[in-house]
Amino acid sequence: MRFAFIAKHRSIWPVAWLCEALGVSRSGFHAWLNRSASERARYDEVLLDKIRQSFKSSDRTYGARRVWHDVLEQGLSCGLHCIERLMRLNALRARPRRRGLPKDAGDPAVIMPNVLDRQFMAERPNQKWVADFTYIWTAEGWLYVAAVIDLFSRRVVGWSMNANMRAQLVTDALIMAIWRRGKPDALLHHSDQGSQGRFNRSPQHPKLGGVYGDGKTEVGAINAAQIVLARSTTGVAASKPVPVLARSVGRSVE
Repeated sequence: MRFAFIAKHRSIWPVAWLCEALGVSRSGFHAWLNRSASERARYDEVLLDKIRQSFKSSDRTYGARRVWHDVLEQGLSCGLHCIERLMRLNALRARPRRRGLPKDAGDPAVIMPNVLDRQFMAERPNQKWVADFTYIWTAEGWLYVAAVIDLFSRRVVGWSMNANMRAQLVTDALIMAIWRRGKPDALLHHSDQGSQGRFNRSPQHPKLGGVYGDGKTEVGAINAAQIVLARSTTGVAASKPVPVLARSVGRSVE
């Protein structure tokens, strides 16, 4: 370790001073410097290269155990303690993925009947829409994303992003969907039971920023199948690393 310290700092201080301060001989240092790397040191270099690749591909979210599994999958043999040692020596620390999930602090609203009732097949466009929202951690904090999906085409027809989890988030997504689809005469709009999904307004006749329903737009209750369907577009698989959006100069993430 002392020879390694001297080799690292010899461009700053003379080798003679460093050797004298650390109590080693100059001849011993030069002998160590000219000695070829040990087999373990060479293997550590190979492991470190694989560790850096795994750590970078996870967007710096993988800890030692996940990196270790990646290294083993590539055919290299090593113990978890070896990965921990190399990551510690090279300051490879996993970035936390979760910062305390946001919670809905809104007042409970009236639970509406499940009108959709798991009937996810649609015979025509603009017959059945489902809505959901999710959240993504960014360099500027949580970013909330809402989406409206047409069950006929399984395409996102409206979306919205905001730094706050409010009813306006999902109403903006619904407004976009209505305007993009030419203000359909009648459709079933199926959202969750949170205050955002019910817009904190009458769920049978939502008035959306000047766009008025015909009294035929209904909001049903959520179920597990609808979550899977909607979040297949808005969500991210839990087993994969979540990208962390970087801050843009002069612009917010939104």
